[in-house]
Amino acid sequence: MIYLVEDDDSIRKLVIYALETQGYEAEGFERPSAFWTAMDRQLPELVLLDRMLPEEDGIQILSRLRASPWTASLPVILLTALNSEFDRVEGLDAGADDYISKPFGMMELVARVRALLRRSSGEAKTAEDLQCGALSISPERHEVLAEGQPVELTYKEFQLLQLLMENRERVLTREVLMDRIWGLGADRENRTLDVHIRTLRAKLGPAAAHIQTVRGVGYRFVEAPA
Repeated sequence: MIYLVEDDDSIRKLVIYALETQGYEAEGFERPSAFWTAMDRQLPELVLLDRMLPEEDGIQILSRLRASPWTASLPVILLTALNSEFDRVEGLDAGADDYISKPFGMMELVARVRALLRRSSGEAKTAEDLQCGALSISPERHEVLAEGQPVELTYKEFQLLQLLMENRERVLTREVLMDRIWGLGADRENRTLDVHIRTLRAKLGPAAAHIQTVRGVGYRFVEAPA
């Protein structure tokens, strides 16, 4: 089941129709209150979320989803007319798995949905706790410890660290990191990835030495920093 929260009737009906013609079960909601009622009844596999809504905006809804252990890893795609770099970074840092600017094509939307469901299905199989030296991460509890002290990370910083640790000693290219963390179609030319690596390193302190830059290629997590 896919839930869509969108107050524009024409967009909501078109998206639901496009999803259903591709074999997905989908339900649309004009208002957040109806969405939360449905969430109490059944959790979906994925949420498509408009950003400018009555009652409660999309970022607030996203924050509530990420704060709950039941929905912390629920795949969410933001659909919005707000498409500046600041808006995209804000949405992704709030916990969105992907960000699609309006107007968008239905074929692209369905492809993004399919890709995110495929990724999230794979991630569910590898959500065990990870540890390397004095650094540990618990995907289930969304917790990170460095030298025994808790580290507060944004949702995207957490995803980035988890992905690097799961692939320790392997170089992950910028393209792979952008696709896995920010979704297909993310702008490869902006500095979002570098900014997140820099803030992640700053928060990890000495444990940041595990994250190495491979110049011109990407990044890797190493067991024993030089």
